[in-house]
Amino acid sequence: MSSSPVSFPAPAQPYGRPPLRTVQVLGGAGAGSSAHVRSLTTGLAARGVRVTVCAPVAAEGEYDFTGAGAQFTPDAASALRAACAGADLVHAHGVRAGMRAALALRGGGLRVPLVVTWHGGTPEAPGPFGRLGRLLERHVARTAAVVLGASSDQVDLARLRGARDARLAAVAVPVTAVDGPEPVADADKTRAELGVVERPLVIAIGSLAARRGYSVLLDAARAWRALDPVPLLVIAGEGPLRAELSRRIEEEGLPVRLLGRRRDADRLLAAADVAVLPSRWEGRSLLAQEALRAGVALVATEVGGVPELVGNAAVLVPYGDPGALAGAVAALLGDPGRRADLAEAGRAQAATWPSEDETVAQVLSVYDELMERRR
Repeated sequence: MSSSPVSFPAPAQPYGRPPLRTVQVLGGAGAGSSAHVRSLTTGLAARGVRVTVCAPVAAEGEYDFTGAGAQFTPDAASALRAACAGADLVHAHGVRAGMRAALALRGGGLRVPLVVTWHGGTPEAPGPFGRLGRLLERHVARTAAVVLGASSDQVDLARLRGARDARLAAVAVPVTAVDGPEPVADADKTRAELGVVERPLVIAIGSLAARRGYSVLLDAARAWRALDPVPLLVIAGEGPLRAELSRRIEEEGLPVRLLGRRRDADRLLAAADVAVLPSRWEGRSLLAQEALRAGVALVATEVGGVPELVGNAAVLVPYGDPGALAGAVAALLGDPGRRADLAEAGRAQAATWPSEDETVAQVLSVYDELMERRR
């Protein structure tokens, strides 16, 4: 992996101004926010913006921000402060990243505008962690010059937490090589590798964390054992609940496989009969976007930004209701015509989402506005 950035020809800057220098801050290696920063970096660099990405080394290894035209720096506090010191504007992705960026700016005595994109959050999280989360959200919302919400409910939440300026800014998902129907031979090969040549394949993708709702999903999988043939549920992702989920799968004899973190999750998705999103809360779900683009029928919980994102192109069920989740999936597995209708509706819905270029243009317009305020 190269540590030096790839050079792009920079277009002439208006009125002889020097290139805009931005720092993109990631608080973790989440797929949605990391893919967005990769896409944003590519578009900004192509427009002559100088981009430094401050993120975990693992994220650089997977998303290759330097290959997109950025200078990469690890997410150590000292490295972040140094990067912010040379920036015209800092853009953090997620509340955790927003807090780290705010601390770096304050610690360095820097009067640099901070933009924060809220990719996720759990406004109703209970207990001490929920209270801590709300405190962090409040501090970040009030510190940021602009909060960009990936869904309308996130914009509302940012305003509730005290944001001075909160706007809707949908996060585009990069188009992958398998968007659209996967060739039948490729899909058959993927299914054969998973051992589901003659049985349905159900897939969930995402970190093995409590908010993903996988405990409810395993409850639903228990009910699918009564189906003939019994579908296989595969979960692509890694996280702190792996041991607990593995224990349940083994003890209860559930038709479920944990695949761990996969680089080919998009191909697994394209080979599936049904995709499932059982989360307690989602903003602009990466899985939902990829499923609809790939023409895979989706069953999702009716939470957060999901209804706004999918429209009528998915089956929505209440969160925490394994019976409703199991029934919705079983109904789709038994109705190929309904799955085909959802596939068509999904692609039509996906066509209404903003493109990567439109997303970059909107973000850049926010940057330009903030720079004008400083002049």
